[in-house]
Amino acid sequence: MKRRTKIVATLGPATDDARVLDELIHAGVDVVRLNFSHGSQPEHIERARRVRERAGTLGREVGVLADLQGPKIRIQRFREGPVHLADGARFVLDAALPAGDGTRERVGISYAALPADVVRGDTLLLDDGAIVLEVEDVRGTQIECRVVVGGALADNKGINRQGGGLSAQALTDKDRADIAVAAAMRADYLAVSFPRSADDIHEARALLHAAGGRAGIVAKIERAEAVASLEDIMQAADVVMIARGDLGVEIGDAELPAVQKRIIQAARSLDRVVITATQMMQSMVENPIPTRAEVFDVANAVLDGTDAVMLSAETAIGKYPARVVQAMDRICKAAERQRLTTLSARRQTMRFHRIDEAIAKAAMYTANHLNVKAIAALTESGATPLWMSRISSGIPIYALTRHADTRAKVTLYRGVYPVDFDVTAAGHAEVNREALDRLMRYGAVREGDLVIITEGDLAGVHGGTNAMRILRVGESASPR
Repeated sequence: MKRRTKIVATLGPATDDARVLDELIHAGVDVVRLNFSHGSQPEHIERARRVRERAGTLGREVGVLADLQGPKIRIQRFREGPVHLADGARFVLDAALPAGDGTRERVGISYAALPADVVRGDTLLLDDGAIVLEVEDVRGTQIECRVVVGGALADNKGINRQGGGLSAQALTDKDRADIAVAAAMRADYLAVSFPRSADDIHEARALLHAAGGRAGIVAKIERAEAVASLEDIMQAADVVMIARGDLGVEIGDAELPAVQKRIIQAARSLDRVVITATQMMQSMVENPIPTRAEVFDVANAVLDGTDAVMLSAETAIGKYPARVVQAMDRICKAAERQRLTTLSARRQTMRFHRIDEAIAKAAMYTANHLNVKAIAALTESGATPLWMSRISSGIPIYALTRHADTRAKVTLYRGVYPVDFDVTAAGHAEVNREALDRLMRYGAVREGDLVIITEGDLAGVHGGTNAMRILRVGESASPR
C-alpha cells in the first residue's frame, strides 16, 4: 500500500552525514525543509544540492522547501547565562538594553517597536508559552511586567502577545536576502513566516519572481491575524502550513484542535495544499519510539485530510532521523486504511472555472464510482493532479510529466506520485500505451485493470487538459 499523506522532514546537523541522508530518503521522506532560522546560506545551498543528488541516485523524487525565518520577536542574551524567574517577581523587557546585558531583573529585546505594541494588562508569552508575563506598565523603551508563570529563561527565546496584534512586518531584510538564495537553489516551495494578510504573500511572490524563482508559496498560519484573514491568505498562497507552535501561543492551546480542523477543511475546499506541523513526534528527538499521544496527533491530521505532516527538530537535530520518518510512515498508512479517508463529500454547489479543472474533478468522481485501479494525469504544470488530490479517494494518482520542477511540486500533494514521462514523444495512442506500460512496470496496475487517463488534444500545452479516457490494461489505447 502506497502512503498517500506526504512527509516533510527538516534537514540539519543530524542529517548532514551522507549515510543518514540516504536512510532518510529510503525511509520515505517526500519533501525536505531548509529552516532559514538556523544555519548559513551556503549550508542551505549545499544541503539542497546533496539531497537532490542522493534522491536522483536512489531513484526518488524529493521536493525542497525553503522556510524563511520571518520577524521572530525574541529576547536578547543574558550576561551570565540562563536565569530563573520566580512567580510574582518583577521583570523588565527593555528595548534599549544592550544585547548581552540581560540579568534576572531585565533583558533586551530584538524588536524595538514592541513597547509601542503593548499596553497595561496585556499577556506576553516567552519561550512558546513556558514563561507568562503580565504587562503592568510601559515607560519609554521599558515594558514592566509581573511574572505570572516563572521558570528557567535562556537567551534568544521568542516573545508572543496573547491574542496577537504585534505590528512586525512579515518580511525582514534577512528574508529578502534569503528569498534570492531560495531562487538560486531552485527551491520548489518558499514558506513565508508570520504573514498577517494576503499582501504579505503577494510581496513574497513578487520578490521571488524578481529573483528568477518559481517556487510555490507556503503561507504559515501562526498569527491570530492570519486565522482571521484565512480565506484571503489561502487564495493568495499555493500551500498553507498550520504552524502550531506560535499559533498555539497566540490563540491558546485549547483552541488549536478546532482551528487545525477548520484550516484543513478550508484548504481542501479552496483547492490548496495543507501541511500540519510542529511537535508531531517531538519525543523522538531523544527517544526511539513515539508517545501514544503523538501517534493520535499524526493519525488525526491524516483522518482530517492534511496533505502532509512535518518533522522539525525530530530530524534536524534528533537522535533517530530515519526511524522517526519510518514511524510516521506507519502511522499515516494505518490511518489511511480507515474508510473515512477515502470518502468524498459531493460538492453540489461547486462551479468549475477551467476546462482542465472540470476534467480533473470528473475523473475523480468517475474513479470513485468505478473499479479503477489508478489514474494517470498527463500534465505540464501539475494543476490537474492537484485538483484531483482535493477529492478524497484511495485511488493512486500518477502525475506523468517531463518537467522536473513539476515532479518536485507534486511530491507535496496527497495521493499524487510523480513519474518522469514525456507526453510529447509520440501521438496519443502511443503515449497512452506507454503510460499504461509505465504503470505496469511500477507495479501500480496489471493486465485487465481499469485506468483513467487525463490528457490534452495538444500535448505539451500548459492548462490544455481537456479529455478523460477510461482504458483497460492490455487492450487498445487508441484515442478514437
